[in-house]
Amino acid sequence: MQTTLIFLKPDAVQRGLIGRIVTRFEEKGLQIVGAKLMMVSRELAEKHYAVHQGKKFYDSLLRFVTASPVFVMAIRGNNAIEISRKMMGATFGSKAEPGTIRGDFGVSNTFNLIHGSDSPETAASELALWFAPGEIVTYDRPVQTWIYDCSSGQPE
Repeated sequence: MQTTLIFLKPDAVQRGLIGRIVTRFEEKGLQIVGAKLMMVSRELAEKHYAVHQGKKFYDSLLRFVTASPVFVMAIRGNNAIEISRKMMGATFGSKAEPGTIRGDFGVSNTFNLIHGSDSPETAASELALWFAPGEIVTYDRPVQTWIYDCSSGQPE
């Protein structure tokens, strides 16, 4: 099972899309194991977006993500990173396929609603940035046996 970071950016929060987007992940069968609504500090934004430092959009990105609350989640499931990224759709809403989060709710090439870790290594470092020890929980869900075929002892 993978755990990945997903956060709904200020545009998704301001548009009242938290519930609709969270529902998509839960209906897919992914497990929410951490969640919080928070304001992003400049320091956290700089750490999270360090790979973009020096790019022309960097300062506006920091202003955007710190302008309003974000909704942060730790999501767990078999292949959670790949599945989540497919669910999010292409980076730009204008290019995202219908049926994806960005394709259904976004049209902007600047405001793209959602962030998701792109690899297990990135997920580990991002989760450590956004969640303190103890904020991500482990719990059993009996429904897991109806989400994954575990007859081999491992989820398929």
